[in-house]
Formats: sequence, C-alpha cells, structure tokens
Amino acid sequence: MFNYSRRLTSEVYIGSVPLGGNHPIRLQSMTNVSTQDIEACVEQMKRIADAGGEYVRLTTQGVKEAENLRKINASLRSQGYLIPLVADVHFNPKVADAAALYAEKVRINPGNYSREWQEIHDHFVPFLNTCKENHTAIRIGVNHGSLSERIMSRYGDTSEGMVESCMEFLRICKEENFTNIVISIKASNTVVMVKTVRLLAAVMGKEGMNFPIHLGVTEAGDGEDGRIKSALGIGALLADGLG
Repeated sequence: MFNYSRRLTSEVYIGSVPLGGNHPIRLQSMTNVSTQDIEACVEQMKRIADAGGEYVRLTTQGVKEAENLRKINASLRSQGYLIPLVADVHFNPKVADAAALYAEKVRINPGNYSREWQEIHDHFVPFLNTCKENHTAIRIGVNHGSLSERIMSRYGDTSEGMVESCMEFLRICKEENFTNIVISIKASNTVVMVKTVRLLAAVMGKEGMNFPIHLGVTEAGDGEDGRIKSALGIGALLADGLG
C-alpha cells in the first residue's frame, strides 16, 4: 500500500503568501514579456493571479529591470493585487542587491559566483543583510547547465557538483542566521533532476537543514513533450514527499 509522507520543511515568508511548514504546495508562474514594459508585466501578473497563481517570477537581467520592480509592485498593489514578485537574476550578482529592495523574493544562481569561497562569502553576506532589512526571501537556484568553473573543475558535470554548489551558499546562510530560503536544483534531463533533488534533500538532512525545495524541469519545452517531462520529474519527487 502506498503511504504518502511529506517532508516537513521550515517556513519561508514571501510577502503575504508563506511557503513550507504545514502550508500547501504553492503555484508559481512567470511573465514572458520584458520587465522594462511595466504595463505588460502588470497585466500578465493580474491574469496569473486571477487564474490561481500564487507567485510570479520576472526576468531581471539588469539594474534597470530591478528598479522597475518597484513600479510594477506599486501598480499591482494600487489595484488590489497582493501576489508576491520573484526577481529572477540570471547573470550579475549585483543586480540581486537592487532587486532585494523591491521584490518579495530574489532568485540567485550560484553559477554566477565563480570566485573562491572567501570571496563568495564577502559578496554574498551583504546581499543577505539587504534581504534581512527588507524581509526579502531568496531562492538559491542551481542549474545543471550553468555550474561555475570552480565547481566543474572539482566535481565535473555531476549531481554531486550541483548539490555542493547549493550547499556552499546554504552554509553561509546558516552562519549568518538567514533562514528565509527556498532552493531549486534543476536540469533539462529529468533523470538527472530527480536524482539530484533526492541527493540534495539527503545532504541537507545530514547537515540539519530542512529548507523547502522548488521543483521544476528547466528547458522542458512546449506542448505535450514539455508537459510530460515536467509531470514525470515533478510527480516523482512529489510522490517522495519532496517539494
């Protein structure tokens, strides 16, 4: 007989919609228009909220896009929409500092921090302090296709390397007593994604961490094939009680 047991995680506060703990699994979508187009972003976010979405992710490539989040947020709130904004910072860690002032959650990619550990620490801690001051959550989002050269040289293109890339940042967060964290660890290969998330959960458990895991298959594609890949990867992990 199948016995479902969900992994208990810490609570994360993302605007007015908490995540983890005993809260239900949350739904997040994203915009597909330029974050410089404030009106288009607001309209898409309203449609997502009306359809039942609980968070919206916006691509945030540069400081200008990060600063636009303030205007997008203000416009939504003025129209009665409280859906939290998630800034997806792709390449420049400095953009995350600006985004943390205006978004309810900021996604960073450890692959963008290619320095040695001490330098990562010195750049990452001020960002955490900004998040603390503004009650901003973070998502540490590792992608299989964008591991740093430092991680690649030590672990290669492996699940172990993806997990260590994430754990380096989690250990800094633990040192700084920052716990408002969500994790994602994604790959376009569904088998790799499932294996890596399971490994991450095990390693976190050994180090006394229980942060919520955001599930997704990166570059799953459109149409039926994309839905099948996402359903297989996400479904297998949900059945494990993960995510």
